Amino acid sequence: MEFKDIAAVSGKPGLYKVLKPSRSGVILESLDDKKSKLVVGAAQRVSLLSEISIYTLTEEGAAPLKDILHKIENEFEGDTGLEGADNDEYKAFLKHVLPEYDEERVYASDIKKLLNWYHILRKEQPELLQPQPEEGKEKSDEDKKEEKGE
Repeated sequence: MEFKDIAAVSGKPGLYKVLKPSRSGVILESLDDKKSKLVVGAAQRVSLLSEISIYTLTEEGAAPLKDILHKIENEFEGDTGLEGADNDEYKAFLKHVLPEYDEERVYASDIKKLLNWYHILRKEQPELLQPQPEEGKEKSDEDKKEEKGE
């Protein structure tokens, strides 16, 4: 599974696996223990994780969600220590992970949602948070040997 296969639905908590398009919209399956299915029509806003980014003050203007989630995983490995935190602690956390984020356009509720998604992915799809080999880059003989356990 990839970030383009996971969606967030406006007004609904959690994340959803994109199963397939239907006549009236798209069929989604929740990424939790219930695995409930949901048909989302055109009236509801569905965002693929691969298309979501966070506003920054850089020239690009935004940082992809995928990159931020990988940074969080590399540094914190699941232990963000923000259970019961206040808004200032959430903002300080994101400032640590993404120093150039736009504090005027990114709200504490956005950071809470980011962390909620991170924990869902870490539990249900941990392989998404692992560093991926760069596209177009051939694996070295050493990498191939490591995969085979030699």
